[in-house]
Order: sequence, then structure tokens, then C-alpha cells
Amino acid sequence: MQAFATLLDRLVLTPSRNGKLKLLTDYFRSTPDPDRGYALAVLAGTLEIRSVKPSLLKELVLERMDEVLFRYSYDYVGDLAETIALVWDTDRDAIPAQAQPRLGTVVELMQGLGRTEVRGAVRDLMDRLDPSSRFAFLKLVTGGLRIGVSARLAKQALADLGDRDVTDIETLWHGLTPPYETLFAWLQGAEEKPALATPAIFHSVMLSTPIADSDLENLDPADFAAEWKWDGIRVQLSHFGGTRRLYSRSGDDISNAFPDVLEAADFEGVIDGELLVGGTSRSNRPTRTFSDLQQRLNRKTVSAKMLVEYPAFIRAYDVLFEGAEDVRGQSFLERRDRLSRLVEAAAPDRFDLSPLVPFSSWADLDVLRADPPDPVIEGVMLKRFDSVYQAGRAKGPWFKWKRNPLNADAVLMYAQRGHGKRSSYYSDFTFGCWTATPEGDQLVPVGKAYFGFTDAELEVLDKFVRNNTVERFGPVRALRAERDYGFVVEVAFEGINRSSRHKSGVAMRFPRISRLRIDKLPRDADRLETLMALIN
Repeated sequence: MQAFATLLDRLVLTPSRNGKLKLLTDYFRSTPDPDRGYALAVLAGTLEIRSVKPSLLKELVLERMDEVLFRYSYDYVGDLAETIALVWDTDRDAIPAQAQPRLGTVVELMQGLGRTEVRGAVRDLMDRLDPSSRFAFLKLVTGGLRIGVSARLAKQALADLGDRDVTDIETLWHGLTPPYETLFAWLQGAEEKPALATPAIFHSVMLSTPIADSDLENLDPADFAAEWKWDGIRVQLSHFGGTRRLYSRSGDDISNAFPDVLEAADFEGVIDGELLVGGTSRSNRPTRTFSDLQQRLNRKTVSAKMLVEYPAFIRAYDVLFEGAEDVRGQSFLERRDRLSRLVEAAAPDRFDLSPLVPFSSWADLDVLRADPPDPVIEGVMLKRFDSVYQAGRAKGPWFKWKRNPLNADAVLMYAQRGHGKRSSYYSDFTFGCWTATPEGDQLVPVGKAYFGFTDAELEVLDKFVRNNTVERFGPVRALRAERDYGFVVEVAFEGINRSSRHKSGVAMRFPRISRLRIDKLPRDADRLETLMALIN
């Protein structure tokens, strides 16, 4: 665990991408199997390990520490794992390195535990680990790793280790499982290239670059096709040799949640598109909101009733393979022709083609972007006619020109500490709007946000929280929020839907704090009825 803990510490303190890459590559080169494979899985988010709930950790630490003292310590440090790692009482002030278990030993132990064995195992491990390794262990089992390393960066480190192209890693990735011993053996020349577990593998998707109105001046509209940007989830459907898989844009296998779509895929190849919920007519299909799609996401099984109430389909954007033929090197127009023929022959209730948006100038397209024909449209996609399909976010071939965000003035109601570099600041905020109740106007929460503000604005927000806390609920602080006293923020968001899961009845899409409205009193903030009108 010590080597893994040291890696995490150094990654947190290393801001540059190249610096992080070197740390990762050196670690993978010098660390033996299976430790390096499990570390890779942790960093890439592919490790399945029995999670430990924060409530259990608090119970364990309170067996050894006064509750009030712990609460003060937690409030000062701001991160649960770091607090427990530092205050955990052990009889050994200096734990010998040889007495500490290796990362692979810890992972395999946790994976093999029964439900009733978790408490004792966690207590025993924390007794055997030094504070740094203890912190790494707690982050491992709570899933709270935030060190500025993406799965893509970890794969690039593997490519650097084996002097390979990162696309070679991406191609193999979803056919392999932790601790990736055959992958490391191939990268270091000890074995042949690993065989894939399934022919229907995931291929890295092509991503777009956000574009501003001013950037369009340097682009010729005659070079680009435009498509609507739909508010679903980006997916890749792969079908080879009778094996069908549906992947999210990050490569997660979501096949079990959408058997209706997979069963209808009677063509072989790989297509890229947007997964949506709607009706069953290709020519006149009503598209439903993202909240409807969420009813089916992250489910291991889907009931027959849900299949009927939330029918899913793919609006196809592109084709990567037609049968066994790799067509990614062809132009967008050539691939579009192939995709059109494929979709035309596919099941009409499960597949349709993303329509092109005709335009002659950026001004024409801007008018269409501002008033799209469907509320589930977020903006437009711009794709060069001659662009090949390449993995990653290359700047130039594809752009996304989103609609201007919606805005509302809301009042801060609750705050919580952030994570990582922000663990000492209150940076996660719940905000609300006014609505009429039998007791008069009251604030109801309408959203949460933890970004959008500058570091200087964070200082202002953090100071307000510390000086205006009226109640505490564990790590959450309730803030003073009255008609004539409180903190108003302007919230920007991409869309809003009805939601039975929220007290307010609404759910915002991608909310962020865009401006601090110190010029406004809470009484001037928006009302819930205003947000409801945006839905209508």
C-alpha cells in the first residue's frame, strides 16, 4: 500500500499533465503484478470492490475517539478519509513497512469479504497501515479518489510504458479485466498481444470541441454539415459474430439496461449515436426528456412495464465499422451514406438517422439554434465534410455550438466542503427559489452546484458560509436565508425538467454558479413558478 499511497500523494501535488504521466509510467514500470494492475483499475475506475459506507467508518473511529473532538477535527480538515487517517488511534506510532499489506493483498481481501466481515477487516487494516497508506485505503474503499487523473491519462501512461499508440490500448481495454497482467506483459515485450474476450469491443469515440460565436468568423460554413445536438446519452452499439454490446461514451457496458435496442440490432458493425426515449414511429417520433431516459439508466435488469413506458431508441450519428470493414478513415460524407443505408434497413422503432440541418450562413444557423424544433435539443453539432473518424478531442473537425444557457437568480440555502484542493473551502452549494405555501413564501431547493465561480469568488462564498451558518447536519451547513438577508447567485443551466424525486418538483441540467449577485436581496430572487414556466 505504501507505494500506491506515495503515488497518490505525488499525483495530487503535481499540476502538470506531463508530470503526472511520468509519475504513472515510472510506477507501472517499477511496481510488480498484481499491484500495478489494481492501481491502474483504481485510477481508470474499473475496479469492483466492496464499498465501505462513510457511516461505518464514523462508527469505527468513534469507538476510539470522543465524538465532539472528531466533529471538530472533521470540520477543520474537511475530508472524511483524511480526517480518519490522521486521528486513527493505534498502539504503534511507527509501523514497519514490511508489516503493511500490499495493494493487491488489500484488494483481493476486500473482494472476498462477506457482508458481516467488512467491519472487522476494515478495523484490522487501518491498524496495520500508516497514516498515508490508511488515507489511500479509505479513498479506495469509499470511491472518493480525486487526484486529477482521468482514465485517458492512465491509458496514455500505459502507451508510454510500452512505446505504443494509445489507440492500441483503447482497442484492447474493454476486452480485459483487472489486474491486467497480460496487458502489462505485452507492453513490456514478455507476451504476445492479448486476445479479446469478445469481438463486440468498444472503440474510443470522436469528441467535439466547444465553439463560441466569435470563433465562427474563421470558419467557412460551406465546409461543414450541421446536426442537432440531442440531450440523451452518447452511445456506441457494437455487433459482431452474434455478440451485441451497448457502451456509453466512456466505454461502460450498459447492455443490460437496454435489451430492446440490442435485440433489434440485426446488422453487424459499430455505430455511434444518441440514446433517447420516445415513440415508435421513425417519421413522427416524439422525443422525451433526459429525466425519462434516467429511469432506465444504471439498472442491471429492466422490467417489462418499463420497456413499454420508456421505449429506447438510437438516433445514429456515425458508423465506425460496416460489417467487418473499418470505415473510420473515410470522410464524413462517405460514412454518412453508409450509415443512411444501414439505418434505413434497420428496425424503425429502434433506429433512426440524425437529420442534417440545412443552412447557408452562420447567421442562418444561429437563428435555428436559438429556436430548435424539439425541447430535447441542446444546440447544433458542426462536422467538416472531409473529417475522418478519429478517437479523442481533435480541434478542428467537429464542434459543438450549444444554445445559450438558461438563467435564474437563486438563494444559497446549504453548503458543504469540497474535495481535493477545495477540501478546506465550502464550495458545494444548494440553492433555492421562492414559492407560496400556507405559511407564506418559503425557499425550496431547486439545484446544486460546485463550479462556475472564480477562486476569488470562492473566497467570498466561503466567508459567507462561515459567518452565516444557522444549523449543521453532519458535514452540511444550513445558511441564513431570509427575505432581507442572504446570498443571491445567478445560476446558469442547460435545461430543466419536472422531477418527482425533488421537493421542488424540478431538476436542472448542468447547473453552475455564473455570477454572485451581491447587488440583490433574497426577496428579489426568482420564484419556482418562473422555473415551471421554462418547462412549459
